[in-house]
Amino acid sequence: MPKAVLAAERAAFHQALLKSLLTISSTGVPSNADKDNKTSVNIAKGIADRLSATTGVRAAAQTSGNDFEAHVADFVKKSFSALSHLRPGNWTVRQVGNRNRSEIARYAQYAHLVALQGAAASNPELAAALGNDYTITPDVIVTRELETDASINAPRVIVNGTVAMRADLREGAGKSPLLHASISTKWTLRSDRAQNARSEALNLIRNRKGRQPHIMVVTGEPTPSRLSSLALGTGDIDCVYHFALDELVDSVATLGNTEASDMLSIMIEGKRLKDIADLPLDLAV
Repeated sequence: MPKAVLAAERAAFHQALLKSLLTISSTGVPSNADKDNKTSVNIAKGIADRLSATTGVRAAAQTSGNDFEAHVADFVKKSFSALSHLRPGNWTVRQVGNRNRSEIARYAQYAHLVALQGAAASNPELAAALGNDYTITPDVIVTRELETDASINAPRVIVNGTVAMRADLREGAGKSPLLHASISTKWTLRSDRAQNARSEALNLIRNRKGRQPHIMVVTGEPTPSRLSSLALGTGDIDCVYHFALDELVDSVATLGNTEASDMLSIMIEGKRLKDIADLPLDLAV
């Protein structure tokens, strides 16, 4: 039986992480574990062993975050491109790579934020009133280019100069590409990181004009209780995707931690936690 594309890309994703990010310290602590939390260390060690991680130096927090973003972007780009028969279109997947607040305004649903940012920059009172409610800085984005009339009319004449002039998908003067997905990446979940992801998700929802993009989170966090702080609940994030969910489930089961196993089951059965390999197909919806 030929190896599935998503299985191959998942394996390649893990190999890339093992080369640059997922390591085990000389004291036996994996790089995605909280060294002061025994449960975190044990679960992470189980995942790392299943992925054949080796001893290495833990990357600095800022470096690890950027590296994880890059690996996630590469995985999504390669795997989503294999689904063009399910989701035709001219797609771009990229790591944003900076925290430029104006990045989001390049896309159709948020183009109006340019005017808002300009007004706030010149009016301190307005800036104070708005706060950060319109600030959105994605880690990885999936965008779709607009379609020309020739492309739309390929099978037969569907549009002309008298109809559907305001449709977001149709190319035209002054129009912008569509933001299809905003993917937040969190190598680990500590303190307020879960709330930061939720706040950004709510900003994406509240500030859009038009179709809401997919709002996803990818994480390498090993501890179910910390995963639950982000995964449980609905209304903001589509779903949380774990970088190695099958290995996480096996690791927790081996440790015999009933509380952690029950929490994982709640998140998985409730469709709030999925594996990284599920993400490309969910993007095709």
